[in-house]
Amino acid sequence: MDQTPSSSPAGETGGIELAAGVSVPYDGLRFQFARSGGPGGQNVNKLNTKAELWVAVGAIRGMSDRAIARLRESAGRRLTQGDEIHIIAETTRRQEGNRQEAMDRLRELIVAAQHEPKRRRKTRPSAAAKRKRLDSKKRRGEIKAQRRGEW
Repeated sequence: MDQTPSSSPAGETGGIELAAGVSVPYDGLRFQFARSGGPGGQNVNKLNTKAELWVAVGAIRGMSDRAIARLRESAGRRLTQGDEIHIIAETTRRQEGNRQEAMDRLRELIVAAQHEPKRRRKTRPSAAAKRKRLDSKKRRGEIKAQRRGEW
C-alpha cells in the first residue's frame, strides 16, 4: 500500500480549502491507496488506484460547533472511533480521479453540514378550516347513507 506524506509541502502554510471559509491543514488529511476491484483489466492487478481519505474532524477550521455536530451526524458509518471521517473512492481507473472523487465527497458533506436547517414552527388549523373539514365529512357521510337505504 502506498501512502502520501501527511506533512505540508516545503514553504507552504495553511491547508486545503474545502468550502467557502472552511479549510483543513495538510496534516489533518491522510490519503492511502490500494488495489481496486471492478473493471480495469490487468491494471486492477498491478496499480493502486483505490483512494482512501481520512480527515480529522477536529482539524477542520472555519465551521461552527453546530455545523461540526451536523457533520458528525451526517458522516454516519464513515466516522471512525478516532473522530476521523473515512471516505473510500474507487469509481475511476485512475488514482488521481479517485483522489478527486474522495475530496468532492468530503466537500459535499461539509457544504451540507454548513446549511442551517429552518426551525419548524408549530401551526394550528383555524376554526374556519376545522368547520369546513367537518362539513365536508358530514356531506360525504350523508351521500353514503343515502346509498345504503335504497335496497
